[in-house]
Amino acid sequence: MDLLPELALGNVTDLLLDAICIVDRQGNFLYVSSAGERIFGYRPEEMIGRNMFDFIHPGDHDRTRNAVTEIMAGQPKPHFENRYVRKDGSTVHIMWSARWSEPHQFRIAVARDITQRKQAEYRQAAIYAIADAANILGDLDRLFGRIHRVVDDLLGASDFIVAVCHTATGRLDFPYRARPECCTPETRARLSRLLTERVIRRGESLLLGAGELQEAEGNGLAAPIKSQEGVIGALLVLSPAGHLPYGEQDRELLQFVAAQLATAMERKRMLLRLEHMARYDPLTDLPNRTLFMDRLQTALKRAHREQGRLALLYLDLDKFKQVNDRYGHLAGDRLLQEVAVRLSGCVRESDTVARLGGDEFVVLLEDVAHPAAVEQVADKIHRALAAGYHLPEAVLHIRPSLGVALYPDHGGSEQELMAHADGAMYRTKKGTAAGSRPAAGN
Repeated sequence: MDLLPELALGNVTDLLLDAICIVDRQGNFLYVSSAGERIFGYRPEEMIGRNMFDFIHPGDHDRTRNAVTEIMAGQPKPHFENRYVRKDGSTVHIMWSARWSEPHQFRIAVARDITQRKQAEYRQAAIYAIADAANILGDLDRLFGRIHRVVDDLLGASDFIVAVCHTATGRLDFPYRARPECCTPETRARLSRLLTERVIRRGESLLLGAGELQEAEGNGLAAPIKSQEGVIGALLVLSPAGHLPYGEQDRELLQFVAAQLATAMERKRMLLRLEHMARYDPLTDLPNRTLFMDRLQTALKRAHREQGRLALLYLDLDKFKQVNDRYGHLAGDRLLQEVAVRLSGCVRESDTVARLGGDEFVVLLEDVAHPAAVEQVADKIHRALAAGYHLPEAVLHIRPSLGVALYPDHGGSEQELMAHADGAMYRTKKGTAAGSRPAAGN
């Protein structure tokens, strides 16, 4: 026990993993233990005599001043957190336990490096935020916007750019940019070259200096977006003017975010494909019955609200079964695909053409001014579908049977209109002269 008084304070504090710091009323360092070099990157003698705000991250100055005021008013701070900038430019997260000594007129504090813990928290927060974004209904733009906010919180980003590579052409598209007004053709070309040559082809993340980013005053980070098929794009983050240079930890963090984004993008694309499959006909890529009935219901509500008119055209192909029987189902599929193309070319973009199944199609015409306009469209469809079909198997001539229902003349609900148009189509079919088989040419 007699040896304890003989131990110098420095001999004890130098054994601690945490740094002990003493600062005066003005915030100047009076003492820093040896652990300070491991935490701050500066030797103690490089910090002593300098003000602590020379080392504190600029983004934490205000918070730290408020905490200092409370400590000097007699409120100890056992778990205050802020960031310091290390000598190598990287950021270290510090948890402080500090109190003011009125007799000595200085603050004494213990600094613990919690950088690894904070990075783990940031990564976990990024996982949650990205996973949550991936579940948002809507297109990928909303997903990219959500990821931008995550990256901005983690790194600080004046601009955030998502580039997607088309595997067939190798061309880059930029589906998301936080500052689209800056994306001139020259900028797009420069970014395309940079990301293609240095990120996508190599599959590596990069730290980019201001000289490499002519459109930015700060520096940047880039990371590849990798899927199971390879690199499918890249993320580019540009720092605000005056922002501290990004470091190795930031590069690794963006690479981590890019990996999470790749998973979310693949999942989102899969969900969109499944949704498309559920609502569109796989052969013709026209809306199927489910999507058509949704659109018809919406159109009826709008027509009722605005006292407008709409028309429903229901049609099938005469003797289509004979095409399958004589030329095979592949020929029948090709015929249906061509019919879909011709029907779509007969109507406006605001109208809907759908395949209900087999050789049955339906057309929804909205904002119909007069029944005569419907007759004109019906005549146009008849002429378009009656023209020859030059298939590999044969040149076919097929006639459609078509029935029309008008709202509100023939019903006020989707069921009434569908039933009326279907009945009108079959009456037309019965009145059509029957032939032995579809005519075929050379």
